[in-house]
Amino acid sequence: MGNRGMEDLIPLINKLQDAFSSIGQSCNLDLPQIAVVGGQSAGKSSVLENFVGRDFLPRGSGIVTRRPLILQLVHNKAEYAEFLHCKGKKFVDFDEVRMEIEAETDRITGSNKGISPIPINLRVYSPHVLNLTLIDLPGMTKVAVGDQPVDIEHQIRDMLLQFITKESCLILAVTPANTDLANSDALKIAKEVDPQGLRTIGVITKLDLMDEGTDARDILENKLLPLRRGYIGVVNRSQKDIDGRKDIRAALAAERKFFLSHPSYRHLADRMGTPHLQKTLNQQLTNHIRDTLPGLRSKLQSQLLSLEKEVEEYKNFRPDDPTRKTKALLQMVQQFGVDFEKRIEGSGDQVDTKELSGGAKINRIFHERFPFELVKIVFDEKELRKEISHAIKNVHGVRTGLFTPDLAFEAIVKKQIVKLKEPCIKCIDLVIQELINTVRDCTNKLNSYPRLREETERIVSTYVREREGKTKDQILLLIDIELSYINTNHEDFIGFANAQQRNIHANKKRPMPNQVQVIRKGWLTINNISIMKGGSKEYWFVLTAESLSWYKDEEEKEKKYMLPLDNLKIRDVEKGFMSTKHIFAIFNTEQRNVYKDLRQIELACESQDDVDSWKASFLRAGVYPEKDQKNKNDKRIDSDTFSMDPQLERQVETIRNLVDSYIGIVNKTIRDLMPKTIMHLMINSAKDFIHSELLAYLYSSGDQNSLMEESADQAQRRDEMLRMYHALKEALTIIGDISTSTVSVPVPPPVNDSWMQVEASPTPQRRPASVAPPPTRPPAVRGTTPGPPPLNPTPAFNAPPIPNRVGPPTNAFSNSAQDPFSAPPQIPSRPARIPPGVPR
Repeated sequence: MGNRGMEDLIPLINKLQDAFSSIGQSCNLDLPQIAVVGGQSAGKSSVLENFVGRDFLPRGSGIVTRRPLILQLVHNKAEYAEFLHCKGKKFVDFDEVRMEIEAETDRITGSNKGISPIPINLRVYSPHVLNLTLIDLPGMTKVAVGDQPVDIEHQIRDMLLQFITKESCLILAVTPANTDLANSDALKIAKEVDPQGLRTIGVITKLDLMDEGTDARDILENKLLPLRRGYIGVVNRSQKDIDGRKDIRAALAAERKFFLSHPSYRHLADRMGTPHLQKTLNQQLTNHIRDTLPGLRSKLQSQLLSLEKEVEEYKNFRPDDPTRKTKALLQMVQQFGVDFEKRIEGSGDQVDTKELSGGAKINRIFHERFPFELVKIVFDEKELRKEISHAIKNVHGVRTGLFTPDLAFEAIVKKQIVKLKEPCIKCIDLVIQELINTVRDCTNKLNSYPRLREETERIVSTYVREREGKTKDQILLLIDIELSYINTNHEDFIGFANAQQRNIHANKKRPMPNQVQVIRKGWLTINNISIMKGGSKEYWFVLTAESLSWYKDEEEKEKKYMLPLDNLKIRDVEKGFMSTKHIFAIFNTEQRNVYKDLRQIELACESQDDVDSWKASFLRAGVYPEKDQKNKNDKRIDSDTFSMDPQLERQVETIRNLVDSYIGIVNKTIRDLMPKTIMHLMINSAKDFIHSELLAYLYSSGDQNSLMEESADQAQRRDEMLRMYHALKEALTIIGDISTSTVSVPVPPPVNDSWMQVEASPTPQRRPASVAPPPTRPPAVRGTTPGPPPLNPTPAFNAPPIPNRVGPPTNAFSNSAQDPFSAPPQIPSRPARIPPGVPR
């Protein structure tokens, strides 16, 4: 026997789940949890069992549920149960489930009434349930028994609040009909977490156990102690019925017969009983599902719109159509050429904002990396002077020369020009690598056709490699041309006459302080400041032609330090084991401290490209890199390197100035011709090849059908896209059907629930448990209470009248239930009436 009300929702939920699973997504309906709260032996477990339609929870007197039971219901074709603590074991017999719950409870809490907040997780698979979570909680109690702690009341209360404070939890406040409803702990704790009463349903159990002649009609009619969602009465199986194996089907029939035959409940029979409680909760779940549908619909519609454009191409798609393949090949080759040109020449659309690519990196190689490599080779002062001295002496031979020899100048110049070959070849290799990377990036759009991509990448890369050889030959030819004739009549050459005066003029060329040129600005981190002095810190650096300054921030208001550029050089620094930054250092060639007590300051950048860019900027400011000294440990000084002869020193200085001037001219020429040569022979040639010859090479490389054969991934992607498109449309149709086929029940209007504000009094008086009520007087919950007249004065049952006393009427108990619509009772001038048998 299943839950009929919830079984009606199962096909609806299944439709939604199927629609969402077909598009590879989860339908997150997040159905509410249902928790039962109440006192001990109030019938909580029996109410909960009715949702499953199975008899599997422990029963008995006193406290039976001593650990929270989190019961997850899973809709499934087969019916069985699983425990989280018994993974892999399936329980088909639900009697075994009950025994396992009892054994697991005793394992943690012991067998002497102890409790524990550690929950038992049970999962029940059945074709008769929805995907819900039901929570069976220990009954609230006041007095500790057995092994229970003294603060048992607070422990159970905290345990309950962990579950019922969630907004997605429906609260079934279970109260037996044969107790005072006004003192119901279940209703009090539900009021605390749900003051609006939106998710609290009152459940009255044990209606069949009330004293003869009494009933709970006013409560069930929501008149006496009203709740926003009202009360539902149920009649559960007695312990005798359970022991006699009375099944749930027979119990429901007996419950129906009870409500139809009872004179006080006959008119309420259609709103009482377990089936109506299930129907009420079923409607709450329906409301919840309807509330989530608008969000699901908007999510699906946005996905559908995003697929429309791509699906349009595939609607009439025929993979084997030859005209389609020819058209696709032409379009892709053309698009590849356009993408390649945009990456090289630059474009305003689809700009990469994360990193440099294509033409921008090649530009950096031309104007930052290549000049830096040139300067690193040329400026080795000590070695150069030694070579000039040897050249002069070797030209004169055994004679002592009176004049500065031209041959020495030419020999030194040619030796310096030959050194240019290495950086030129390195520059071409860097450009080649960037071109290959650019080609690879542009062929990413051809992933749909792997063979076409491979052939395109191979043909273009082969062509670029072919042009590499011609470009290198041309650059080496340029250097050979420079070596073939030393043009001392060049307009920028200083000549012998001016060479001797160059040092004097050089000192006068320094710009005035008011003409300082700012070369670069940017953030750098000073990496080698000790932790005691603040540690590594980022500053805003400003590099000019005369100094390097750093500030607190880019506003340049608070200057931290200004370092003159005289006698400064740059050296590389290896980054640390755990460091992610790239570092270079500035030091003083005269072994002086550069900043405070530091012989060098280490500056850190985020990338190697930033380091190279800063080095190029320092070159423009006249700060050159340190020359790699291969024999640093060799302290031997050649006695022939520097002669004390003043005439030789003058000749060395003159040739040094002449070499400096002429090499400057050659460097300027090479720096100008290198980019032009590479652009003409390699880059522009590659662009022309792609536009004019690539297609012919592709046709000649193989069969068109094999070239345009789709990848398995692309075919799968297309099929999945079409399937998802149709699944999305179907899911939207299902959501529309659900919206029209289900009805949302509005929330009941608020009621006056001030009767629940009993927490305000410090210690509410209760009827002593040891004293039985007089036989002629019913309990307070079974009919109207004495005191202020209720809104409906008709008595709920035919009980013997209570004799009037002298004085104003008073309540039976000082803190018992009061009619919610009457004024609060005044404090009596004399003690409240005490039941007979208790001495005054």
